[in-house]
Amino acid sequence: MRNRKIRKWEDILQWVAVALGLLCMNLFISSFFFRLDLTEDKRYSIAPGTRQLLKNLDNNIYVEIYLAGELNAGFKRLQAAIRETLEEFNAYSNNKVQYRFIDPESAGNPEQRGAFQRELINAGIQPTNLFENVDGKRIQRLIFPGAIVRSGTRQGAVNLLKGNLAASAQERLNQSVESVEFELANAIRKVTRQQKPRIALIQGHSELNSLPIGDLKLSMDEHFITEEVRLDNDSALANYQAAVIIQPKVPYTEAEKFRLDQFIMRGGKVLFMLDMVQMNLDSIAIGGAYAFGYDLNLDDMLFRYGVRANMDLVQDMQMGTVIINVGQFGNAPNLQPVPWPYYVLANQFGKHPITRNLNAVYTKFTSSIDTVKSKGEVKKIPLLMTNQYSRIRRAPTIVSLDELKNDVEPAKFNQSHIPLAYLLEGRFHSLFRNRFAPEGIAEGTKVIQESVPTQVAIIADGDVAVNELDRRSQQPLPLGFDPVTKQTFSNKDLIMNTLIYFTDEDGLLEARLKEVRIRPLDKIRLTDEKTQWQALNLVLPLLLTAALGGKWYYVRKKRYEKV
Repeated sequence: MRNRKIRKWEDILQWVAVALGLLCMNLFISSFFFRLDLTEDKRYSIAPGTRQLLKNLDNNIYVEIYLAGELNAGFKRLQAAIRETLEEFNAYSNNKVQYRFIDPESAGNPEQRGAFQRELINAGIQPTNLFENVDGKRIQRLIFPGAIVRSGTRQGAVNLLKGNLAASAQERLNQSVESVEFELANAIRKVTRQQKPRIALIQGHSELNSLPIGDLKLSMDEHFITEEVRLDNDSALANYQAAVIIQPKVPYTEAEKFRLDQFIMRGGKVLFMLDMVQMNLDSIAIGGAYAFGYDLNLDDMLFRYGVRANMDLVQDMQMGTVIINVGQFGNAPNLQPVPWPYYVLANQFGKHPITRNLNAVYTKFTSSIDTVKSKGEVKKIPLLMTNQYSRIRRAPTIVSLDELKNDVEPAKFNQSHIPLAYLLEGRFHSLFRNRFAPEGIAEGTKVIQESVPTQVAIIADGDVAVNELDRRSQQPLPLGFDPVTKQTFSNKDLIMNTLIYFTDEDGLLEARLKEVRIRPLDKIRLTDEKTQWQALNLVLPLLLTAALGGKWYYVRKKRYEKV
C-alpha cells in the first residue's frame, strides 16, 4: 500500500516537473518571434520585403474586405487565403494590421445596398458576377472581390481577383490566391509611404499626354510624384528616379539623347513605349495606307544597350477587333466588330515578377524586338511575346481594311513567341563612351562611361498606354478596357508593375513570385476507387482505436498486478 502511495506521488511530481518545464520553455521561446511554414510550396511564408514593410509600420492599418456572404468553393478558398495572409500581416506588424469582412448584401434594404455597392465601385473595387445552380435554377449574384485599406486619412482600393482571363476559372482563382500578398502589401505601402518616388514623363517630341493616357496618369499619381519634363537643360532629370517615354513622334536631338543617356548612367531607370511604325486605324484611307517607320533618333542608343526595335508590324491569330461598316441596315450603316490581326492580344510572358499572373495585353500596330550583343554586363529578359501563331510584315508596307474581307490563313502565321517587350538590367555602356559631349551640352561636362546597376525597359507599342474614351462624356475609360468585348486587359498592370519594379527599393515585388500549386483529384480514380477509400477511412480509425485501447489495458494490467 505504501509503495503505491509513493509511486502515485512520484507520478504527480513528474507531471508537475513536465508542466513547469513546458511553461519555462514557452516563456523563453515567447521572447523570440518566429513562424514556421511546413508546406511544400511555402504558401504561408511572407516575402522579406513584405516583412520589412510590416515591421516598420508607425500607425495602425485597417482593412475592409468585401468578399463575404454566400460564396462558392472557389471564392471561399480566395477568402480563406485573404484571411490567412492578413493574420500573418497582423503577426509580423505587432498587431497593427486590423481587418474585417463585410458582406455588401447585408447593407439594409435594396436601395441602401445599391447605394453601398455604387460607393464601392466609385472607390475603385471592380465587381464580378457569380453564377450558381441552386435547386436546378441558375442564380446570378454580384460579388466584390476587393478591399479598402486605410491608414489615418488616407485610403486605397485593391482588387483581389487577378489572373489571366484565358485560364480556367480554377486556375484564375489560384493566380488570385498567389497575388493576395503583393496586392495587399502594395496597398499598405501606398497609404503609408511618406515620400513618393519621383517619375519624369518626358515631353517635347509630340509624346502622348492628357486624355489619351488619363487613366494611366491617375494610377501613376497614386504611387508616384509624376511631372512632365522636357530635356532642355542638363539638370532636367536630376531629381527623378525614373523616366517614362510614351509614343514620341519627333526625333530626339543629340543633346537630349545625351541627357537621357547620362541619366541612365547615374542609375536612373527609363521605360520606353515606342511606335516604330507610323500607323493607326484612323489613318487607313479607302484602298489602304503605307506604313512607314518613325525616325526617332533613338535606335543607336537602344542598340548600345542591347536591343533593336524593328520597323515592322506584327500580326497574330489571337487578335482584337475593330468596328467597321459591313453594309447598310435600312438607311443606317451596319457597324459590326471584325477581327483585326494588327491588334495583337499578347498572352505569353517571361518569368519575372513584373508579368507573373497577368491577363493578356492589348497591343495595336505593335512591332517586334530583337536582342543584340551589348557591351557591359546586361541581362536581357523578355517580358511580353506573341502567341503561337504569328507573323511579321516589314515596313514600308500597305495596310488596308480590305484585308478584313479575306479569311485568315493559319499557314501564313508560321512564327511564334515574337518578343514585344524587354527588360534590360545591369551595367550599361554609354552611347557617348569615348566621345565628347554633343553640341548644346555645357562645356566641360564629364561623360560617365559606364552605368551603375540599373534597368531599362522597352515596349514596342505606344498604344499599350492609351485608354479609350467614353463616347458620351469623353472621359478616359480604364486603361486596357475594350468597349467591344467589355474585357479589361493587363496593359495598366504591365506598365505599373514595371514602374514599381524600377522604384522598389524594399523588394516588395518579389511577393509576386509566390506559387501555390493546384493538386486536383484524379476524377477517374475517384470514381473507380470510391468504395474502397470510404471503407478504409471508416474502418481504419476504429481498428487503430481498438488496438490502442487494448494495448493501454494490457500495460495497466501488467503494471498494477505486480504491486
